[in-house]
Amino acid sequence: MSDPAIESNDAQSSSEEAQKPQIEPIRMPTVEEIRGQDIWNNCAVRSVVSGVMGGGLGLFMGLFLGALDNPIMQEEMTTRQQLVYQAKQMGRRSWSSCKTFAVMGLVFSAAECVVEKARAKHDMTNTAVAGCVTGGTLSARGGPKAACAGCAGFATFSVLIEKFLDRYH
Repeated sequence: MSDPAIESNDAQSSSEEAQKPQIEPIRMPTVEEIRGQDIWNNCAVRSVVSGVMGGGLGLFMGLFLGALDNPIMQEEMTTRQQLVYQAKQMGRRSWSSCKTFAVMGLVFSAAECVVEKARAKHDMTNTAVAGCVTGGTLSARGGPKAACAGCAGFATFSVLIEKFLDRYH
C-alpha cells in the first residue's frame, strides 16, 4: 500500500511544475528591426510624425467642433445658405485646429526627445520640461506673462496626463 501523504506531496510538486511559466529564449532583433529602432530614435523623425498625427487629430476635431457652430441668423438664412455657412465654418475650424495640434505635437515631441537625449534619462522631468516649452511656445504671442502661464499650465497638464497613463513606474 502507498502512503497518502507521499502521493499528495507528489501531486503538489507536479502541479507546481505545471504552473511555472515557461521561459522563452532571448531572440536577437533582426537587422530590419534595428534599423527601424534607429530611425524612430531620431528626434527629427519622431517630431515630424507627431506633428502629422497631431495635425490629423486637429483636422477631425475641427470638423466635429465646426459642425456644432450654429449661425447667429439661422431664421433668416435659407437651407442652402446654412449648409454653405456650416461647411465654411467646419473648414476654417478644422484648418485652425489642424495647425495648432500639428505645432503642439511637433514642439512637444521635439522638446521631450532633445531633453531625454541630453539628460540620458526617461522620466517625468522630460515631460514637464517639454510641456513647459510647448505651452510657452503656443502662448508666446500674448507676451511674457502669457508665455509663463502657458508654460506652467501645459507642464502641469502633461505631468497629470503622464500620471494618469502611468507610463513611469
